[in-house]
Amino acid sequence: MRRALWPDGSAAEHRSELLRFFAGRSRGPLGVLIAQTRSGRPIGFAEVSIRRYAEDCRTDRVGFLEGWWVDPARRRRGVGRLLVEAAEAWARRRRCVEFASDSLPGNRGSIAAHRALGFVDAGTIVCFRKDLAIRKR
Repeated sequence: MRRALWPDGSAAEHRSELLRFFAGRSRGPLGVLIAQTRSGRPIGFAEVSIRRYAEDCRTDRVGFLEGWWVDPARRRRGVGRLLVEAAEAWARRRRCVEFASDSLPGNRGSIAAHRALGFVDAGTIVCFRKDLAIRKR
């Protein structure tokens, strides 16, 4: 499921991250919620954390939806809503009064799903990065 959401990561990278999480050695996420069928087959997940900052939030303890995916055959049936509601409850139990998420600007399906669940736009930003060469003196 993680590879479906984050296809740029290799199977080995995802496996390593999962092993670190279950061993208690992961920096994030802090929690993973799994949606499953009545027979126990996983059909979706949400990864959650607490951030000190999230765009347009007022507090320094913000529950954050780091990753959210539902099997395409199960979408538009309430599975995603239940995962987000469980993620919000997870954040409330940890004394968060705000909950945030993000999406790539071109991901119309994700943006529509977030809006349908009551998220409001906090703005669109373009992020940049640059490698800095170490200068020898």
